[in-house]
Amino acid sequence: MEMPKREEYRLRPLEESDLEQLLEWRNSDRIRANMYSDHIISMDEHRKWFENNSNSESTIYKIFEFKSRSIGVANVIQVDMHNRKCFWAFYLGDINVPRGSGAVMEFLFLEYIFEVLQIRKLCCEVFAFNISTIKLHKKFGFTEEGCFKQHILKNGKYEDVISMALLQDEWIINKPKIEIVCFGKS
Repeated sequence: MEMPKREEYRLRPLEESDLEQLLEWRNSDRIRANMYSDHIISMDEHRKWFENNSNSESTIYKIFEFKSRSIGVANVIQVDMHNRKCFWAFYLGDINVPRGSGAVMEFLFLEYIFEVLQIRKLCCEVFAFNISTIKLHKKFGFTEEGCFKQHILKNGKYEDVISMALLQDEWIINKPKIEIVCFGKS
């Protein structure tokens, strides 16, 4: 298997021209299955969401591209620069992507969060049933900090949510070996 090439991928700011594609992804069964909000989102609701987030200093959305084609989205929310912490989430919206693209997106966004934004602690919440995402985060050095029992109502059942975090110091130490896993040796 050929390793992903870093130069074929990039993160860029979310723009209004991305809204239609993003709404299609957000409303897909595959994405909604792992999100807290799982209703079908209208374009009006989506536009209001975009306007609110575009004007927020505590939220950043990035589109993830492969060879200039939008394939995913990543975001940080609840950015708290006093404590230098935030929450994050991401997903590949497109399923027709090279193997390893999810890991590349995680790598590039973690690099942005810790090295550009200078966040000290990155937090996330993942449904306990989302084993593949939990495993991926652990490969990047995230640790489980707790479990919120029966935390979110999903398909008529209250689901457990795993709280995970990664510290900037841990990222800096682990980054070289994670970079090799994602892109191979240069």
